[in-house]
Amino acid sequence: MFTEKAGELAGKIWEALNEGGQLTGKELKKATKIRSDKDFFLALGWLLREDKVTVEEVEKDVTVVLK
Repeated sequence: MFTEKAGELAGKIWEALNEGGQLTGKELKKATKIRSDKDFFLALGWLLREDKVTVEEVEKDVTVVLK
């Protein structure tokens, strides 16, 4: 169940980054309508594991960009 959910949410994040370029965590959560931090970081971890994104911490938030 988590695998399906993680993959689906990771797809939403990837699409938002593909359209918007570099986005902060807050911007990504708003664009993808992912409400919980747990779900957001589950999906982000999926993309990190597949080496699809680069993540940096900037002023207490993450900035994410596609590779």
